Amino acid sequence: MGESQAEAIKNLASKRGTSMHKFIEAYILGRGYEDLTSLGQQAKTMAQKVIERGLTPIDEYYGSEVTLYYPGLYAGTTDLICKHNDMDTIVDFKQANQPKRKEWVDDYYMQIAAYAMAHDQIHGSSIEQGIIMVCTPDLYLQEFRFQGVELRAWKHKFLKRLDEYYELIREPSINEKELLKEFEEDKT
Repeated sequence: MGESQAEAIKNLASKRGTSMHKFIEAYILGRGYEDLTSLGQQAKTMAQKVIERGLTPIDEYYGSEVTLYYPGLYAGTTDLICKHNDMDTIVDFKQANQPKRKEWVDDYYMQIAAYAMAHDQIHGSSIEQGIIMVCTPDLYLQEFRFQGVELRAWKHKFLKRLDEYYELIREPSINEKELLKEFEEDKT
């Protein structure tokens, strides 16, 4: 497949995902939303599958499209915070062209772990569970759930990645700058 075709598929999937999110958010907030395009209608059926199967165990909605931050470190927006099967839960909705294997969604696990830490820090909560709901255009719904020790492990993996990120963007110390200058002078 050529680069332009791959880009077109990615853009289509992104638009479908955005529309699916809007349908789910409208349902949670008790509002109407309609997208009459063919892509919008496909996203609507995907959202309905998530609503019918994925949202059924939810006892209470705390927030949809909630901006979260951990002071001085990171920020983001989670799709849903709720009580799912009597557990405080962060939920992330994803669409995919094909079903996912667990090992393919590591970044989603870390994303939810980060949101859980931020929510706990700011709101004094204790998020107990993360759920990633993935729906495909052929209406195959997958749920990846994690809690307890597994949630804690993903928090540690996210913190390690965050530390690596800050190490990459960190300004070099004066000694490092001097070494770099010496290295550049040695090359000439």
